[in-house]
Amino acid sequence: MTVTSTHSAGSAEEGGPKAGNMRSLSRSMEVFAELQRAERPQRLSDLARTCGMSLPTTLRILRVLQDFGMVSQTDKSYRIGPAVLPAARSYLENDPLVVAARPILQQVASQTGLTASLYTRLGFERILVARVDGDSPLRYDLPLGKRLPLTVGAAGKILLATVSDTELGQVVAAAVASGHEESTFTADELRARLPEPGVDYAYSADERATGVLSVAVAVPNGTRRPSESMALTSPVESATEAGLEAGVPELRRAAGRLSELLEGSVY
Repeated sequence: MTVTSTHSAGSAEEGGPKAGNMRSLSRSMEVFAELQRAERPQRLSDLARTCGMSLPTTLRILRVLQDFGMVSQTDKSYRIGPAVLPAARSYLENDPLVVAARPILQQVASQTGLTASLYTRLGFERILVARVDGDSPLRYDLPLGKRLPLTVGAAGKILLATVSDTELGQVVAAAVASGHEESTFTADELRARLPEPGVDYAYSADERATGVLSVAVAVPNGTRRPSESMALTSPVESATEAGLEAGVPELRRAAGRLSELLEGSVY
């Protein structure tokens, strides 16, 4: 969301301490988000380069985050700290989206025998917020809260099905900058991955993880473009494309029920 200031260009707030504080907060969140994406602890120099900041600035940010337990340091590397656990617990126990989704996902997984998952969009990425395993376990462990690309996987692609060309270009640029896609990746390539016009579900095979099939629908949102998607996933030896697509009607009903439960909620 873009926020437009109501103050004049020469106001003290825009160029004063408050503006500087907000810029510092924004930079801190950039560093924190990069540590969330990282598969392993990050060195100071790597974080500074990835975030486009100087070494002194990055170090100051890391020290502040350490003071609050958001970041931990081992030798010369940095990683997410223990203070995120109480925040994660509070989110999982109290967020209306997660609370409402759990029994719905359990019912879908029981009826289809497939793993049912719920994702929410965060900027130009998506995050797994709830999952109920099906009859056949997946070959990989995807932890709750992991940042994933929108450009691959059915659950990400369905959230891009109706976006404008401008936003699609922004998604491509962000995916390349985050290392999710090669530097040569284009908006045309991404558009070719998305569902055909009029198709309300996305399908993926061997995209984000080898040997995994997935189908997903968007959770309807009457006030704005959908920011959540619900997916059915299976290892390739336990399902076929036709088998997964047969579960789309139930997936649609589940997404609709979740939307109804969340109507009027802020999520």
